[in-house]
Amino acid sequence: MRSFISAAAGIAALSFPFVHAQTFTDCDPTQEDCDNNPGLTESPLVCDFAADGESAFQGWTATAGALTYGSDGAEFTINQRGDAPTIQTDGYIFFGRVDVTMKAAPGTGIISSIVLQSDDLDEIDWEFIGGDNANVQSNFFGKGNTTVYNRGGVHPVADAQGTSHTYSVDWSQESMKFLIDDALIREVPFDADIALGGANYPQTPCNVRIGIWAGGDPDNSQGTIDWAGGETDYAQAPFTMTVQKVEITNYNPAGAYEWTDRSGSWESIE
Repeated sequence: MRSFISAAAGIAALSFPFVHAQTFTDCDPTQEDCDNNPGLTESPLVCDFAADGESAFQGWTATAGALTYGSDGAEFTINQRGDAPTIQTDGYIFFGRVDVTMKAAPGTGIISSIVLQSDDLDEIDWEFIGGDNANVQSNFFGKGNTTVYNRGGVHPVADAQGTSHTYSVDWSQESMKFLIDDALIREVPFDADIALGGANYPQTPCNVRIGIWAGGDPDNSQGTIDWAGGETDYAQAPFTMTVQKVEITNYNPAGAYEWTDRSGSWESIE
């Protein structure tokens, strides 16, 4: 499923179904001329929220809601309906590695997410279902193509909500690798059939987004609610995801990335 509610969509507007705002881009460079993507020049970017608290937030923007900080790290909490605290990096990476050490949130319908997303809706996801403490899902999309949902994987993890684990994406021109505690659990080559021979392989500059949202909100589609594990009971709140540390390495650091044509291919990025 596609995650992350855009700030521009306004999460406070409860009458608006959350899922409609989850695949948002301010400007799609495959459709129109857009500003260059600012590059993540500090590489690696290391943010130790457990050790440094709010001071580790440099390089990020809160796009929805606010975080709190405790001894275990940054806390993303849904206290009531409409909450969906989300952060994203100010800079983009053009292939790279993202390591997030975290505990997922419990709660029926509650989704904890790590997402790499580009302006043309290339996307790589880790997603945690609040009612499932024993598994994590991996997924990817190319250029916003949601005609089929056959790219996901489900992977066992021990006590995702009570124990900190490090979830990684190692993303290159050749393949994307998903790792848990540095153990490879999935690899998708560029030319894999499920990536349509590369056409649907994520390959354009992405920012990194981390957040929590209610896939089980009653305003969502029934398909989203079912995928999220059922309808969320907000009377059971708060629901908290805790992020201890994030480390991001940009394999092609630059001050900015320019899309030189409308192809959405990695070769077009300068």
